[in-house]
Amino acid sequence: MLAMRADQLESLNSLSRPAVHPDGTVAVVSVSHPSFAVDDYVGQLWRVPLDGSPARRLTRGYHDSAPRFSPDGRLLAFLRRTPETRAQLFVAPAAGGEAVQVTDAKLGVASFAFSDDSARIAFIARVPEEGRYGTVDDIDAAHEPPRAFGEYRTRHNGLGWFRDRPSQVFVVDVPDPAAEPQFEPRGQGAANCVEDAAIVPEATRLTHDTFDWSSPMFDADGAVIASANRNEATLGDELWRLTGGEPECLTGGLAVSALTACRSGERLYFAAGAIGAGTDFVGHHDTVWLLDDAPRQLVDVTVTGEFAPLPGGRVVVPDVYRGTQRAVIVGPDDVEIVEGDWDVAAVDTAGDVIVATVTSARSTGEVAVLRDGSWQLLTNFSAALSSAPVPEEVVATAPDGYPVHGWVVKPTGDGPHPVLLMIHGGPYSAYSRGFFDEAQVAVEAGYAVVRCNPRGSWGYGTEHGRAIKGDLGNLDMADVLAFLDHCLATDPALDSGRLGIMGGSYGGYLTAWIIAHDHRFAGAIVERGFLDVWSFIGSSDIGWFFPQEYTSYDRAEADRQSPMTYAHRVTTPTLIIHSEQDLRCPIHQGLQYHALLKQGGCEAEMLVFPGENHELTRSGTPWHRRQRFEAVMAFWAKHLPAD
Repeated sequence: MLAMRADQLESLNSLSRPAVHPDGTVAVVSVSHPSFAVDDYVGQLWRVPLDGSPARRLTRGYHDSAPRFSPDGRLLAFLRRTPETRAQLFVAPAAGGEAVQVTDAKLGVASFAFSDDSARIAFIARVPEEGRYGTVDDIDAAHEPPRAFGEYRTRHNGLGWFRDRPSQVFVVDVPDPAAEPQFEPRGQGAANCVEDAAIVPEATRLTHDTFDWSSPMFDADGAVIASANRNEATLGDELWRLTGGEPECLTGGLAVSALTACRSGERLYFAAGAIGAGTDFVGHHDTVWLLDDAPRQLVDVTVTGEFAPLPGGRVVVPDVYRGTQRAVIVGPDDVEIVEGDWDVAAVDTAGDVIVATVTSARSTGEVAVLRDGSWQLLTNFSAALSSAPVPEEVVATAPDGYPVHGWVVKPTGDGPHPVLLMIHGGPYSAYSRGFFDEAQVAVEAGYAVVRCNPRGSWGYGTEHGRAIKGDLGNLDMADVLAFLDHCLATDPALDSGRLGIMGGSYGGYLTAWIIAHDHRFAGAIVERGFLDVWSFIGSSDIGWFFPQEYTSYDRAEADRQSPMTYAHRVTTPTLIIHSEQDLRCPIHQGLQYHALLKQGGCEAEMLVFPGENHELTRSGTPWHRRQRFEAVMAFWAKHLPAD
């Protein structure tokens, strides 16, 4: 195929972080993709030799993910789920063989880590309050007792209420996959009181609170380190050492990322952001820190993934920079940046061998090994995307002289093509040079796509990210429109008389803001938008800090920066897309905006997806993602037809 159509979503393979065997000869990665047949995501583990031999499928589960080798190299652990079960921890012989189930957590298992001696695994699992979430057979969700809380943090998008099912830390002894299997007694065995055998080993719970814990690891003494936010007044997590008594804080006061910490020899590295006073988070990103006598920041890169250890007490970590993702090797006193044509999504190591999951404009994921300073590709999971059009890099100039960086991707042929201006979410996020399904589907339908990273985006430094704080809709709108105007003026393949605009989340915000101030667009799509600052407070899972930090704690000033305030000015035909279970930008934002557009005489339509949350476009069910694409392209075919 050239670009892609909505019915080709199944060709988008997603790869996990690779797991490198301690001997440095092979990596294992999970490869998953949308499946229309089961309306879900399916995937297995693949074995990738580092000598360039062909990769092969290692497991045949419904959805196997998160592979990790034991430090001694004997075992491979991973998570497995089925349509009927939550993800549970399994271990299998690294050399191949049947996997053994290790956990039976009621709500499933999240992250996990081996101890240094490979004898234990620390893992994270949600613990449901008795009487909730199916713990009592005849009490369904509608008949559970009421919830009482006094905290700000109560819900997570994609999950819902969490205080009554917090993520807790457990440790379990690793079973021997070669041992005699155990079964539940049946028939006369059960009737004659044969003692029940333990189907899975019993786990020990290390935390007993209502906080959400994540990213467990073992220290050199065998104690578990994990991250959690136990301070209601702050935003970031901290690292805690769990020894059975009161947890010991290791990073006092720092806003530690939920990404895992990493031991390299005797050194402990972690990712943390320099959060401002109180809840001032705008423009602050996770950077690399080292825990010496006291925590110290080593290098100001924008960390986007887990660390992996290297010899000499160093680590390698992915970071984002100007729309690219790079590997950065960090030691206590030195930094080395690995540049290249491939974007580094995740890394793992064995000795000095560095293996990464990488992406590009024509691949959603491959496995590569770093050799002689460049990435050597080992797989071809995205062969179906090999002819996808590659975005052209562009730098424009805003009215105040500020540079605006982004990309244009176009259909084949001279054009001029109708143009879709796409705006990313965040705001502290960014478009990249990599494969983007939204753009590719539009290009396949005959549209040129313009997208940039205005002030407020990440990957360009803290000052760039904080430039819009307290004045949303000013510099960010100026940057986006200046980029569009530059592309229209310099590229004859773009038709300046046929324009559409669309965006999701903060991109929905800026789309709604622009069409209230600029009426040149033939149509607009406002998706899962942050549209009204004041009603966002308390209703969103981040509503207790996000809206006012970006706009103002003053009601009038916050309303001045709300697209809802100017909805009566909109004349552009608009499609509002929202998901029923969106807790990040709750559905009332879209419903209210739709009603106000209609009251103002604007042509408006609303499309609502049941059962989906804020992540519809990235991880929604395959059929809903396909139906959304079809609705989007039908809207553009009506209001901005392509040739």
